[in-house]
Amino acid sequence: MSESRTSQKVEFHNLDDASDGLLRELAPGLTTRIFAGERAMLSIVTIAPHAEGTLHHHPEEQWGVLLEGSAIRVQGDEEIPVRKGDFWRTPGGVPHTMRAGPEGAKVLDIFSPPRAEYRKPGRGFGDQ
Repeated sequence: MSESRTSQKVEFHNLDDASDGLLRELAPGLTTRIFAGERAMLSIVTIAPHAEGTLHHHPEEQWGVLLEGSAIRVQGDEEIPVRKGDFWRTPGGVPHTMRAGPEGAKVLDIFSPPRAEYRKPGRGFGDQ
């Protein structure tokens, strides 16, 4: 490997490594670890039992996958129960949030394009 090339090891991550990614506290009981690329962004959200995010919206398209636990996905004016393995699409501009079940939840969110406000540590869901 040429010395001028960057190692690809920096592009590999682990879902269970709590020290990996850019940490952001979204709301009480909700934290995320963010991994930003050029055209897409991943966010691993951990939600404490019965915790709920703030209803918000943003222009970016968002996909979500429930990795662990159970939750209610609030999207638009609907509340939809989700379980491990369920995934969904949230078009840009649609109000949404999540309420965890009794065991909490872990969600993988995918944004395209990346959310600019999530490229830095901080609190909250960004501009609403």
